[in-house]
Amino acid sequence: MLNFKCYFLNNQSSSNFKMLVSYNELPATSKVWIYQADRALSVEEVGLLNEQLEAFVADWKAHQHPVKGFGSMYYKRFLVLIADESFNDVSGCSIDSTVRFIKELEQAYNVNFFDRLKIAYKLTEQSVGAVSKKQLLEMLDKGTLSPETIVFNNLVQTKADFERNWEIPLKESWVFAKV
Repeated sequence: MLNFKCYFLNNQSSSNFKMLVSYNELPATSKVWIYQADRALSVEEVGLLNEQLEAFVADWKAHQHPVKGFGSMYYKRFLVLIADESFNDVSGCSIDSTVRFIKELEQAYNVNFFDRLKIAYKLTEQSVGAVSKKQLLEMLDKGTLSPETIVFNNLVQTKADFERNWEIPLKESWVFAKV
């Protein structure tokens, strides 16, 4: 069921006050959301997605107030949104608006950003693979991957955590702890 209050608040054109900021302007305590695509995106798709992310974040609102935020694609696979919650809390309607926006992107690009069952790992400095936990453990057993292979921890919560703990060796991940 559509929450009309949220829809109304997020679609009002109250002012031209925009709060899209650069990554470096956000404090370390800023909230981070990471959405992993189920496939690698093309360079063209990443360019278009970055434009759409910029437009979304520029108009992102929480309780009719601008959200000071940043959004970008990383490694042709990760959609990252960051919000400075010391400026304005992000909850309820503003989070719902991000989910609606990402669902629209999924439809437009024929991609799934909500499949949490794949574990992403670095193939090279510029490319990322994603496999199931079972496949990852098989690759580890075969020596295709090692405990030093970089995996992505999409559960990081803050910008500081994103910078320190998003890309981590497999041996430091929750997956390796289950081996």
